[in-house]
Amino acid sequence: TIMTVMVNDPNAAPEARSWVRALGRGFAKRCPRCGRGTLFSGFLTNAVQCSTCGLDFTGHRADDAPPYVTIMIVGHLIVPLALLFRQLFEPALWIQFALWTPLILIATIWLMPRSKGAMIGIQWANEMHGFARDTAERA
Repeated sequence: TIMTVMVNDPNAAPEARSWVRALGRGFAKRCPRCGRGTLFSGFLTNAVQCSTCGLDFTGHRADDAPPYVTIMIVGHLIVPLALLFRQLFEPALWIQFALWTPLILIATIWLMPRSKGAMIGIQWANEMHGFARDTAERA
């Protein structure tokens, strides 16, 4: 049939990778391709490859983007809250440190691997760096 010819045509354009799905899977610290394997072997240490589909993670180049993304998000959430808290309640300085310091640390520790995973997912979806399509994907 026509559909079979189109699907099996080696000259046909490959299916686009969904950057939204890859971003979500990366944020969940899962493989951007299959969504089942884990992306990290440690806190921020990438696994060499996906334990489920075998996608090689060594080609990514997240570099300094995850810390910048984390700083931007945490800063834009915590600073307005801290300013609002200060204006409304005028707490003592030690109360502000006791409240905001742990909150900043917890938010940063929680968000850092997720932002790195999201960055790796976007790189995979856009076929950047080591995530170009391999021959198995093209077939």
